[in-house]
Amino acid sequence: MNSHSVGHDEAGLYEIRLEGRLDERWLAWFDGMTLASVPNSSPESPGTAGQGVITILRGPVADQAALHGMLARLRDFGMPLISVTRVEPGSTDDARVDPGSDR
Repeated sequence: MNSHSVGHDEAGLYEIRLEGRLDERWLAWFDGMTLASVPNSSPESPGTAGQGVITILRGPVADQAALHGMLARLRDFGMPLISVTRVEPGSTDDARVDPGSDR
């Protein structure tokens, strides 16, 4: 059993996936995050597989309040949220991002 729980004031590295394309000009609103756009090839959405784009924001978030602030901004853009994942620094999750994608 993992005895460590994430605290509200603890920084972390997050990956946020959105349906649609977020223009790079908005990246300044998400300090320290990287932006990638990949084709939507999700088997979870068979009706939309191969259609559209998924935007991936990835980077450090100072604490839970900052994360909620980011999610509120994204909500205001009107982009559907696919997932929010806390990732370990140096994880191999980078392999899921297409190296030829827009960054």
